[in-house]
Amino acid sequence: MNFRTGLNLRRSWRPGHAPALAVIPAGLTVAVCVVDVLLPEHIHLGPLLVAAPAITVAFAGARMTALMGALAVAAQVLIGTLRGVLTSANIQAQIAALIVVSAACVFICVVRDRSERQLDHVRSVAAVAQGVLLQPLPEHAGPLRIAGMYLPAEEEADLGGDLYAAARTAHGSTRLLIGDVRGHGLAAINHSALLLGAFRAAAHRQATLPQLAVHMDAAFRWDATQWRPDDGQDINEDFATVTLLDIPDNEPVVHFSTCGHPPPLLLRGARLAPLTTEASHLPIGLGGAFDVTSYQVETFPFEAGDLLLLYTDGIIEARDTDGRFYPFIERAPHWTTDAPARLLRHLGEDLRAHVNGHLNDDAAVVAIRRTTAPRDRPGSAPRPRAPGPK
Repeated sequence: MNFRTGLNLRRSWRPGHAPALAVIPAGLTVAVCVVDVLLPEHIHLGPLLVAAPAITVAFAGARMTALMGALAVAAQVLIGTLRGVLTSANIQAQIAALIVVSAACVFICVVRDRSERQLDHVRSVAAVAQGVLLQPLPEHAGPLRIAGMYLPAEEEADLGGDLYAAARTAHGSTRLLIGDVRGHGLAAINHSALLLGAFRAAAHRQATLPQLAVHMDAAFRWDATQWRPDDGQDINEDFATVTLLDIPDNEPVVHFSTCGHPPPLLLRGARLAPLTTEASHLPIGLGGAFDVTSYQVETFPFEAGDLLLLYTDGIIEARDTDGRFYPFIERAPHWTTDAPARLLRHLGEDLRAHVNGHLNDDAAVVAIRRTTAPRDRPGSAPRPRAPGPK
């Protein structure tokens, strides 16, 4: 059980969520009181009453803990009265000990609840910030139906080194980005935020995919090197593999440029084919260092009913306990008839089952389906079909 699950489970036990649990310390108090009175005078069970507030603190708040502490003290007083030893030093010491322990339990509850409120506030702020960076993909974009899934390797994180984004252009097309930043932790999040910002700022106004790739490479290199000393070394150790796509509304094709990223998968019915190309460019962040100023764009058919899967290596490199990779290419066609969101839900469940709920790396998948046959613009010549799955 992870921290977040345990925290939510304990909260569900608190008064207002499951007050029946208060029967446990209350019943213990009553049982100790009755049995202690019925036992011989030389046997005392009163010290066991301290368990009532100690148990309550595990699932309840300060008020319920204080109530159970007061009930335990009252029970100890009742035992002393019925036995006729209320004024004895032993009973007085037990009552004082109960009061001290109950007060300590209440104090622990107050401190814990305050810390949890602060933690909840920090989490809510972090969730909003991460949601702004990795925005949900639109469900509809022209003739496309789109869904994205991000699976963080760290339970408490909603953004890491993997990223995706989409943007509409003025000339009637949808542009998409999927990428994987080198490294983990805060540095990867910083670079992911930079790439997402560069894509959103330029995807709608850059005329071509090569220009967009050059823009993102320059922005990434500038941010990664602006505070480094000028030591004559122009090689950047930070980079990101990305695939940029442009899908026109009125043409049955997909244009894309790959920068060191795994190739997209095109699913047509139950058949799957990787859209492999001979021109895989250097990752973003390394292009400028090698004077890369042009990126080749590949074009493949993307017809009505076809499904594109974009993914990061966290999917294909996920291993089970025996070290076997997740069979992504074999499993993906099982859900090709589903809507993109449902397909990703099945895929995510299957992937988590394969790795037994623990991913070693962040993973991201984007599913895109063209739902209607595109119509060519008036006066446009038929576009030649590029090789693709048949």
